[in-house]
Amino acid sequence: MKNTLFVSQKQKHIMETPDTGKWELAGYEAALPVTEKSNPITREIDKADPLQIVHLLKECDAEIFQEEDDTLVNYKRLYSASVLQTMMDVAKKVEEILKDPEHSLIILSGCGTSGRLAFLLATSFNKLLKGLHKNQSYDYIIAGGDKAILTSQEAPEDNPHLGVEALERVCAGKKKVIFIGISCGLSAPFIAGQLDFCLKNLDVFTPVLVGFNPVNMARNEIIEDWHLTFRQVAEKMEEVQKTRRAFILNPAVGPEGISGSSRMKGGSATKIILESLLLAAHTATSNNKELTAKNLLGWMKTYEKVHKITYSQGKMIAAIVKQAGASLEKMGRIYYMGWQTLGVMGIIDASECVPTFGTDFSDVRGFINKGYKEMENKEGDLTSQGPVFEISHEDFMKNVLPDVTENDTVVFIFTLDDDLLEIEKLANQVKDKTPNLYAISHVTTGQYVSANIKKTFASVMSMTWPIVFFEYEGFFLQKFQRELSTKWILNAISTGGHILKGKIYFNHMIDLKVSNSKLFRRAVAILQRFTSRSSIMCQEALLKSIYETDDLSDEIRNVEISTHTTLAATKFKVVPTAVVLLTRNCSVAEAMSTIQDKPLVRETIDRFLTAPGRKRTADQNEMHRGKENE
Repeated sequence: MKNTLFVSQKQKHIMETPDTGKWELAGYEAALPVTEKSNPITREIDKADPLQIVHLLKECDAEIFQEEDDTLVNYKRLYSASVLQTMMDVAKKVEEILKDPEHSLIILSGCGTSGRLAFLLATSFNKLLKGLHKNQSYDYIIAGGDKAILTSQEAPEDNPHLGVEALERVCAGKKKVIFIGISCGLSAPFIAGQLDFCLKNLDVFTPVLVGFNPVNMARNEIIEDWHLTFRQVAEKMEEVQKTRRAFILNPAVGPEGISGSSRMKGGSATKIILESLLLAAHTATSNNKELTAKNLLGWMKTYEKVHKITYSQGKMIAAIVKQAGASLEKMGRIYYMGWQTLGVMGIIDASECVPTFGTDFSDVRGFINKGYKEMENKEGDLTSQGPVFEISHEDFMKNVLPDVTENDTVVFIFTLDDDLLEIEKLANQVKDKTPNLYAISHVTTGQYVSANIKKTFASVMSMTWPIVFFEYEGFFLQKFQRELSTKWILNAISTGGHILKGKIYFNHMIDLKVSNSKLFRRAVAILQRFTSRSSIMCQEALLKSIYETDDLSDEIRNVEISTHTTLAATKFKVVPTAVVLLTRNCSVAEAMSTIQDKPLVRETIDRFLTAPGRKRTADQNEMHRGKENE
């Protein structure tokens, strides 16, 4: 029966939410979907100091909880009645499987950050069930396999056939499957293939699409070696949703603080939505009570408290951002040393820096206590795959610590329920190598960080959480809250550090790794935005940069994008080089030399884009000036 408790009324917020944003106006960057638009809040973030950076990211994250404004473009938001109703519908489907788990499965699937969160949520909810002496009901799929949890494996994201093959393997023999496909931009071919497969097999599957664009903004280009676009699949989902056999959860949460960086708000909103509806389903099942709208909203509201508690430490976050930036500018590294799932959050944040900022894997790395034993990933220990897969504290102490210098920054992430003697011992060993040693400590009301711990670190940021008095699921809620808080802090550290290093221009990833079709298209759009050249000219410059040639052959021009991105994934500073090509009459070799000689990419780009007679601007309208030449 349809739940009628969700009505269009203003929610009472625990935190302050920003006023309606310029991005919601009908004409604002109309050619781009919400997830690719630039956020007016962070327009000048590349010139901000550390405290300003943290404040701007705080404002962006607050937009997740913002409500729709009927006077503007009618984007659905997190608290919109239709979104909440769909969450209830999906939660009830989950409840059915939890009550009758035999031959059933709940699968979470995604690419990149979305896949890493799919892994985290599936393993967390299986632990919840294990604690209740129940069989595991969750599984995860990540494009590229478990290696993609730790490193950027962007290419598989473009293959819908790989998605279907992975899904068929995981659900073999199952008679009832809820498939939750996460694609923040409604764009990943890997997920499109899986959703299409589900739609063709509705006798077994209930497909759920999670993303943050309206369906009419879903990616609409034909997928390589396939017959559909993502939008066509999403439109099919919309049709089937009318019969409640498929569901789309796609509230707008506003543009990312760094344009297109869905690891940030997209990842956070994914976590909030799925944890809320899954916790609501588990609680109702455990207590043998009806799943209610009030309970679902209650779970969701707790995440507003996380935002408030986290950013109340803005000054301390900014201090670590400042140090992270100093380390990166001096060619130093950032290391996260985490315990339990907080260690997973460090590994996730580090893995995202390579495609986002075009960095080397060693620039930002995450390590976790007990390594793969603590991770509990399906493929087990991947250490033999190479140094990038060495993730235990033991690996850090043996293989990394000997080379740590005073230019490096190390951040410990733990709760006071972790092994504090071990933490103190490891920290003192690290302290002998670098003074830039920081701690993020999650404590419960009444707990206090000891003097010994405090004196070991340059500073200790204590995140204080209320005591959990309610049911078993409440313990997991607090765990999820601490994870989200850690995510926001680490996102600020890695993003802020790279802003200070000059990797961001205005609020755009000017030095992203062009490693899949989505990032290829984004790179072309960035070049259009800042050079005012046509799409064709920008693509030509990008290809010249990728292939390091002044003369593009017809063979290069006519191959599939996947061929370009396979090569581009091995290159550095591809987009900055293309900017120089578009703004100077020079050879590729000269452009590459110009970029390679300058450590601060932003300053170099700014010099070429603000030549005499041209003002510094990120006006998106400029990217359309050459349209007639396309």
